[in-house]
Amino acid sequence: MLDTLLPILIFSALALAVIGAVRRVRLWRQGRPSPVPILQGLAAMPRRYLVDLHHVVARDKVMSNTHVATAGGFVAAAVLMILVHGLGFANPMLGGLLLAASALMFVGSLFVAKRRRNPPARLSKGPWMRLPKSLMAFSLSVFLITLPTVGVLPEGTGSVILALALVAVLTWGLGEMFFGMTWGGPMKHAFAGALHLAFHRRPERFGEGNRSTGLKALNLDDPKAPLGVETPSDFTWNQLLGFDACVQCGRCEAACPAFAAGQPLNPKKLIQDMVVGMAGGSDANYAGSPYPDKPIGEHAGSPHGPIVAREGTALVDAETLWSCTTCRACVEECPMMIEHVDAIVDMRRFLTLEHGNTPNKGAEVLDNLIATDNPGGFDPGSRMHWAADLNLPLMREVGQVDVLLWLGDGVFDMRNQRTLRALVKVLRAAGVDFAVLGNEERDSGDVARRLGDEATFQSLARRNIATLSQYRFQCIVTCDPHSFHVLGNEYGELGGKYEVRHHSTYIAELYEAGRLHFAPWKGGKVTYHDPCYLGRYNGEYEAPRNVLRALGIEVSEMARSGYRSRCCGGGGGAPITDIPGKQRIPDMRMNNVRETGAELVAVGCPQCTAMLEGVVDGPAEVRDIAELVADALVERSAASGNSRAAQPSVEEVTP
Repeated sequence: MLDTLLPILIFSALALAVIGAVRRVRLWRQGRPSPVPILQGLAAMPRRYLVDLHHVVARDKVMSNTHVATAGGFVAAAVLMILVHGLGFANPMLGGLLLAASALMFVGSLFVAKRRRNPPARLSKGPWMRLPKSLMAFSLSVFLITLPTVGVLPEGTGSVILALALVAVLTWGLGEMFFGMTWGGPMKHAFAGALHLAFHRRPERFGEGNRSTGLKALNLDDPKAPLGVETPSDFTWNQLLGFDACVQCGRCEAACPAFAAGQPLNPKKLIQDMVVGMAGGSDANYAGSPYPDKPIGEHAGSPHGPIVAREGTALVDAETLWSCTTCRACVEECPMMIEHVDAIVDMRRFLTLEHGNTPNKGAEVLDNLIATDNPGGFDPGSRMHWAADLNLPLMREVGQVDVLLWLGDGVFDMRNQRTLRALVKVLRAAGVDFAVLGNEERDSGDVARRLGDEATFQSLARRNIATLSQYRFQCIVTCDPHSFHVLGNEYGELGGKYEVRHHSTYIAELYEAGRLHFAPWKGGKVTYHDPCYLGRYNGEYEAPRNVLRALGIEVSEMARSGYRSRCCGGGGGAPITDIPGKQRIPDMRMNNVRETGAELVAVGCPQCTAMLEGVVDGPAEVRDIAELVADALVERSAASGNSRAAQPSVEEVTP
């Protein structure tokens, strides 16, 4: 009887899965076109799954091993089951492999069951709580019906009732594994996730050491091109595919600084809201953590309805989008490689460009950028007032240098001026041939772009590119990771391709070349805060630490450091939109500093400096790496001095 029922059951499940897959693809194809290399993507999918994705999963060793056993066992068992019980290739070798695969899957399902016994808050509950039972049902039933194939049990063992019971259990397992994979359920991520890896909107992310973090430019010259995303169908089809791949593991939720601060943002809930909008309906069945202080069941939408409505029910509240600091902690932690930040900025673009709906001081800052080329609205002619005594060489006077020092809008901030003066001192001590743009420099456009004003960003970027094209230099050096990122990763799409270095990287190179010498560190305990736009955006974690080690400092690492560093709260225009929460993000970060017992926190970003120094009763002094290096200089190289201008001594530029 099993010989008759099993092929019918297996191929019926496969047929339903194919129907579900077609239906799922139609949901994704509601999105805007996005050309992808189909065959190339499918060919790359195995490596992206086994290497790139597993690299993220492997950060949790227990879950990594569980994933290998459960997912690997399932894929092998499904293929072998079709061969052995579906197509009738029942020989002891294939049967033995099927037994091994189903047993491996069963072991993995035991670990899944253990995980679900007392799940952490970040994991979604609801349908996900039945997943261990479904995995066990599939693996155990496949194992038992295969025993006669390898001769462990004689053919026809057991009664008809037992056989029917076994088929019923297998039907349950097949329903979750095959039917649910394409129609919706806890296993949906397996189907959508695999295709998401193949057709990812950022294929350049994949491969050892590769990184793609720059925002995609809007085509402002095309009157038919949408200005951002108003409805779910305005996303590209492979973005919708990416949302559908969410496994609801909650790693993004656990990493999100806005969620931890009690602001109305949960990255996992946001992605699930996009899935709801893609299919149509409400969030009433969502089984995870809600947005803080926002109950489940209040949001609904449709593929062609607005994501953020001015009145009435919508998928997302505007303040949810404006809570994001664009720190990419969610993207870094996501095992399905979903691009949360891209989606958030896309939706912000519509609110800003189409409705001018930028909260709090957002509109004022954007107006300042348009009128004065800087977010503070300062007189552009005062950009170099802080350096009146430094006699800095200007590019318009020299034309060609080794290093163009990009100052950034920190020139208008008295605190950051200390960092810039320290950096000038270091460059001169190392004999670096450098110059600055002076009043020709404009804001890089980072704030405008993160606030969704793509038009102002592109205007600033194109004017900066036109200015830079007049001069010759080997590289750009800046102490601002936001400028570093935008100049190096986002100007290229507009025609400005430059070699850009963060000042910590450049200082480390100068030290390695023997051009800098330091006195031994005699201060207290030091920790280091990784800026998001230097670390997660650009993968630079070691250079700042190498500089600190060169100073004789042994860094006392915070619990969240490196790629898991907690954001200071200063990125993405968050201090400008200023969405309230239960606590402040920089306060949480300073609590991390307090836990180390450090007396000083070293930073490498003017935004981080401002946010951390703004903490009342902070436990540690905040100093930029350039300041620490400038204080430790003990001698001047024989080649010291910038040949382009008369140079004051090292002592004369002490910050």
